[in-house]
Amino acid sequence: MSGEIKDEDVTDALPDDLDVHGFVGPYQFPDNSRRRIPGFLYLFFSIVFFLFSKLFDSSPFTNWGYVAAAITLALVGLYHLQGGWKLSIDETGALVEAAKIAGFPVGHASAQMVWRGIRSRPAWRVLLYSSESPPIQRGLVMIDAVNGSLIESHFEKNPETWKD
Repeated sequence: MSGEIKDEDVTDALPDDLDVHGFVGPYQFPDNSRRRIPGFLYLFFSIVFFLFSKLFDSSPFTNWGYVAAAITLALVGLYHLQGGWKLSIDETGALVEAAKIAGFPVGHASAQMVWRGIRSRPAWRVLLYSSESPPIQRGLVMIDAVNGSLIESHFEKNPETWKD
């Protein structure tokens, strides 16, 4: 067949906003409060489904499924709204706070967003090493991303050994 597509003819590319090769500048971690947008959409469609079930009650096209969908969407929407915490501290702020708590000069460090509890409260988990080469100390610090307070921390002598 002349219209056959070969494997080498098929290409896939990331959208420009997701392609890191041309990215310049600091990375901005998305705010958790964006969860509120789908939360409001779920609540809106919950109301729409509930109204459909009441307005077209005698129609053969509506049944108890509309009410069940309305209840389910309302619960999911409320969960998203309560989990849409506004971050007061970003990744850079978490690294700075962890370095203050460490009590030693920090070399390499990385921060990771985690969510705690049933309400999905965001927190930063920061792993850091002392600035010596190889590092003598390391630590793990958990910082609340909503109010910037220390949740917990642990520091120890670095048990890892690096050989050339």
